[in-house]
Amino acid sequence: MTLASTVLNAADPNGYAFPWALVDVETSGLIPRRDRVLSIAVVTLGPDGQQTGEFTTLLNPGCDPGPVHVHGLTTELLSGAPTFDQVAERIGQMLQDRIMVAHNAQFDYDFLAHEFARARSHLPVSRRLCTLALNRRVDPPAADLRLGTLAAHYGVTQTKAHDALDDALVLAGILRASLREAARLDLPLPLVSCPPRQDPRFAPKPPKTACAFRNPGRLAPGGALRQGMKIAITGDTDTARAELVAQAVAAGLNVMGSVSRFTSVLVTNDPAATSAKARRALDEGVPLLDEQTFLKLLGDVRPGTSPDAEAPVAASVGSPAPQPAATAPDVPAPRHEGSAARGRLAGRRVLVLGGLHQDAADARARVVALGGAAAVNLSASVTDAVLLPGGERDRRIERITSLQLPVHQAEWLTASAATSPPAHTREVAPSPRVLPRGGVVDLPSTGSPTAGWNVSATWAQQTGCEIDVVAFTVDSDEQVSRDEDFVFYGAPESPDGAVRLLSDGPTEQTIVVDLGSMPPAARKVVVVAAVDGGTAFGDIGPVHITLAAGADTTRLAQATLDAATSERTLILAELYRRGPLWRFRAVGQGYDRDLAAVARSYGVDIAE
Repeated sequence: MTLASTVLNAADPNGYAFPWALVDVETSGLIPRRDRVLSIAVVTLGPDGQQTGEFTTLLNPGCDPGPVHVHGLTTELLSGAPTFDQVAERIGQMLQDRIMVAHNAQFDYDFLAHEFARARSHLPVSRRLCTLALNRRVDPPAADLRLGTLAAHYGVTQTKAHDALDDALVLAGILRASLREAARLDLPLPLVSCPPRQDPRFAPKPPKTACAFRNPGRLAPGGALRQGMKIAITGDTDTARAELVAQAVAAGLNVMGSVSRFTSVLVTNDPAATSAKARRALDEGVPLLDEQTFLKLLGDVRPGTSPDAEAPVAASVGSPAPQPAATAPDVPAPRHEGSAARGRLAGRRVLVLGGLHQDAADARARVVALGGAAAVNLSASVTDAVLLPGGERDRRIERITSLQLPVHQAEWLTASAATSPPAHTREVAPSPRVLPRGGVVDLPSTGSPTAGWNVSATWAQQTGCEIDVVAFTVDSDEQVSRDEDFVFYGAPESPDGAVRLLSDGPTEQTIVVDLGSMPPAARKVVVVAAVDGGTAFGDIGPVHITLAAGADTTRLAQATLDAATSERTLILAELYRRGPLWRFRAVGQGYDRDLAAVARSYGVDIAE
């Protein structure tokens, strides 16, 4: 039986029939701008799911192969292999006019993008599909979403893990099975449009070093510069700007691209202060220095203190940071140990349909209070649906009925009687802790993931707007220590690789945080979602967030966040230090202002 006979339907608006190119790479590390591809396999499928070709080869990376204990590829084994530029044309031909598919597709795509850029060649991929993102949407009852686990769940034979060709062939079987499940649930595919990466400027860039000192505050009149001071420069300078920055950094100063209330001094030769940075400095009371005075002070920069040193107790410098006005009150963040295990909805995942925004938010909060989990989209893990007024008109109700899922009226959530088990039986996957808004969970102090902690945000499919997830890495002053600590679509990775943005589809984005690579001054990573245009989160509906120790591992915690009606930005979650530990908090705090205003409160000027 072919894929076409079990899935494809010409009248199906979601569309599942495409020419596919399934890709797997083995690499010398996890950072695409730094590490190299050691082996690659490409398997092509036609729209009917039948294999049409395959190619695999080892590659000589010209560098240390990295974790040999994982991939088994030694320097001796790779020494006689071709280099990537020698096979780039063949790989490009197999990718041309096909949707690229991979397990954690952005990882493979970014590695290919860098390799094609180094080869001064064109990566012919315009769209990709991540089987991890697809299975997060399907949500099968598997222990986790690793390739081997999904292979066992779907009955796909795996012969040799971490072998590029075997992994690609296994991926083909997982894709076929996942598409069948997506069709059964009437789920649109999470296809991602890929920007062109043929520009050589996409080649790796040397990482920037974070300042190693705490910000001591403003420059006092007639005083000396101290290591860790935040310095901004504006306007024309007699010394080349790059040289001026290099001297400041070498002296231990923290050169920023924008001005905030935490800026120590602004260097400018414009006495009229006409630039945007100068005007902002005057508004915030930041002292101004001309270039020649600044250069003299660079000759005697006083020692600074490390970020780990105890912060002095003193009045804050400058005026308080302007905070965007929130329309929803702050909720205290007590430590939370998970969902109510004895709640009558324990083990259930409930999809609420219809109702006014606040009524639907209250219903989802009631589900969590009863020990269940609130769903955002229909998936294989949904056990029940609750109909509020208008829910019968939801397009998903027909599919819910065909799947024979129990459908309840709103009174079901307030009934005091015991609830019977779900009418259908299904394999049960491990359940993550369900956090309420403001709930906190400690991260394990040992065995931190090498792939980073993944904070994923998911929402219902939108047609009239786009949602962007961003992250701010802030210090003890709740400010970014450098401009590059703002991670967003245009700059999806911090220079040290500690924070990365993954775009997993039109309804999901992920912030990956490598705690082991965090700069010493970092105290918190704030994950924020923003909606474009005049749309508000009241129009978007709930946002579901999950925390997992890696892209394909069992989720540690989850929360469903409902903003009020008018918010345009939403603080989703925080990873923050508490003594020797790191913690995760589900925040759910919404703001009426746009992302630029929220960014300014963290010391980032998006306009500049």
